[in-house]
Amino acid sequence: MNPELQMFVQNELNTLREQNTYKERRYLESEQGPRAILNGKRVVMLCTNNYLGLANHPRVKEKAIQAVKDYGCGTASVPEVCGLTDLHAELCRRVAAFSNTEDALLYSSCSTANMGVVGALAGEGDVIISDQYNHASIIDGCRLSKARTVVFPHNDMNRLEQVLRDESSARLRMIVVDGVFSMEGDAAPLDQIVSLAEKYHAFTVVDESHAAGVLGARGAGTVEHYRLQGKVDVLTGTFGKALGGAGGGYACASREVIDYLYHRSRTFIFSNTMPPSVIATALAALDVLAEEPQLLKKLWENERYFRSRLEATGLKVGGGEAAILPILIGDHQKAYALSRALLEEGVFITAVGFPVVAKGQARLRAQVSAAHTKEDLDAVTIIQDTAAKLGII
Repeated sequence: MNPELQMFVQNELNTLREQNTYKERRYLESEQGPRAILNGKRVVMLCTNNYLGLANHPRVKEKAIQAVKDYGCGTASVPEVCGLTDLHAELCRRVAAFSNTEDALLYSSCSTANMGVVGALAGEGDVIISDQYNHASIIDGCRLSKARTVVFPHNDMNRLEQVLRDESSARLRMIVVDGVFSMEGDAAPLDQIVSLAEKYHAFTVVDESHAAGVLGARGAGTVEHYRLQGKVDVLTGTFGKALGGAGGGYACASREVIDYLYHRSRTFIFSNTMPPSVIATALAALDVLAEEPQLLKKLWENERYFRSRLEATGLKVGGGEAAILPILIGDHQKAYALSRALLEEGVFITAVGFPVVAKGQARLRAQVSAAHTKEDLDAVTIIQDTAAKLGII
């Protein structure tokens, strides 16, 4: 290995250790559930995106196994070379109907969907208007695009309108936001965003990753939550969170937009498509969500219970519009120390610091699931005691 590179990397790793932010690798040794075995230790999982508990649902697992038997492990190439299966076509139809759009395209992840959509739909002469707290994959999509990017303060509608006024000469104006912001646990004010987009002739792209399976009467996401079906131009999302947990992403839009993305979205064109087992997982998850709406009710009961108990500890809790509850610590060393101490006590909540969030805004990102029991959520007592021992409260 090149000695200069070796020295650079080692110095950077030493800095992480000195700042108490070096992250040890953690390995699941069981299925992903409300409780799991992590590095040999049984823990309560309070940082899972498995919002509906479908990652280990019997029907979902059975469908995935059968898909491998019927279709093998994958197509072994990109869509244009080896084609897609009829399972792919079925999932495109299902997720488009779920999102109330005309068509859909499947990606290897929502990260590649965001990069591929943003990069394909905006170019020279266009402007992308992006919320400052958008997911990293949206930011990367902006960088890959040849369009100019303007970032507006988080959920600041006055500033968004000012940017739309200032950029009136652009060929196309894209407003791109997370439906639910993964680190903040809050939702974008889509009703206001869509109204501004219509007023200033912009188009909208919304990432529903943390909203699909969580918000809306059917769990269809932020767009359904605000009753804006048919008014958002492009939706992206993932099957790697509430919708089965196996991975893969999608973009939903009009037939013409999807057809254009099929021909021009580089992350779709140059990536292997989703394997059959993952597609079957997503299809089964959509079935279960439609047939068991009580899962959504249970998720929100758990969110309200855990939030009320957590707020009573004196810890500062953010969010409020999703199943993400940021425990705001501020100091990154304290946040990481709390996460490690909780793991020793059998409670797993991930600490998040710079550069994922701004300096001075470190937090633990707690997440609840419909699969959690009250006993699981009563781990808040351990959180309170541990935070008190560390002088955080």
